[in-house]
Amino acid sequence: MSISNITVFMPSVLTLIGIPGLESVQCWIGIPFCIMYLIAMIGNSLLLIIIKSEPSLHEPMYIFLGMLGVTDIALLTSVVPKMLGIFWFHIPEIYFDSCLLQMWLIHTFQGIESGILLAMALDRYVAICYPLRHAAIFTPHLISQIASAVTLRAALLVAPCLVLIKFRLQFYHKTVISHSYCEHMAIVKLAAGNIRVNKIYGLFVAFNIAVFDLSFITLSYIQIFITVFRLPQKEARLKAFNTCIAHICVFLQFYFLAFFSFFAHRFGSHIPTFIHILISSIYLLVPPFLNPLIYGAKMKQIRIQMVKIFRS
Repeated sequence: MSISNITVFMPSVLTLIGIPGLESVQCWIGIPFCIMYLIAMIGNSLLLIIIKSEPSLHEPMYIFLGMLGVTDIALLTSVVPKMLGIFWFHIPEIYFDSCLLQMWLIHTFQGIESGILLAMALDRYVAICYPLRHAAIFTPHLISQIASAVTLRAALLVAPCLVLIKFRLQFYHKTVISHSYCEHMAIVKLAAGNIRVNKIYGLFVAFNIAVFDLSFITLSYIQIFITVFRLPQKEARLKAFNTCIAHICVFLQFYFLAFFSFFAHRFGSHIPTFIHILISSIYLLVPPFLNPLIYGAKMKQIRIQMVKIFRS
């Protein structure tokens, strides 16, 4: 294999541009990003405090909600501080291995979040369709198994991406990433050589996590709606539907943004690069930002506890 004079072997440091084409206004873009980050961190932390301190919320639905909050906090912490460092303090450099670690954390936490949304949908399915068996099925042991399975699935599925990049792509034409964080394909596109295997495996991971989870979530809610509409009493129907509305809002905004970002990158070649990067960044920030707001507004038990905290 012939290597040009500009090809770098295993660069130790990479450079993140931020948002290409908007470098001059990145300091202003960082302000709403920072506000969303702070609200997301405070909101999810409050959810965790409420769920932990209130014994009546030690149920599967709220335990899964707590897991979602922990995942959102971890996801944002792995991305936003470095992003704001680029926007505000002009610190674009990142060690190559640190960049790979950030990539692994981002995609792993996204996979975990998708898995938790699936677990929440299955919990609501059992609670509404088989209410008498719900406590017997969703035991603490099963919940811990689900948490372990969701975490291991995401971590193990994403891990080969690190191996494929580290050991197959050792020569790089560029060391500048046209992105605000270390995204899988943004790193792969820097490499010299055949990147097809990396692209195919990246698509496999996205398909396995998003499409698989979304299919089962959709089936669960279809069955839930069929069961709810068959209930004889209107009050019972409204109560059952209200327990699901927050979950539906959360999974719709998560998957809508995910697929919008995916299709914009794959088929939006005519769209300016800065639009792609903004969409990707918003996709990471918006779900953790909206989740505590949605649950705080739509779930009566959470809302009551939040009012108690602010009044005390």
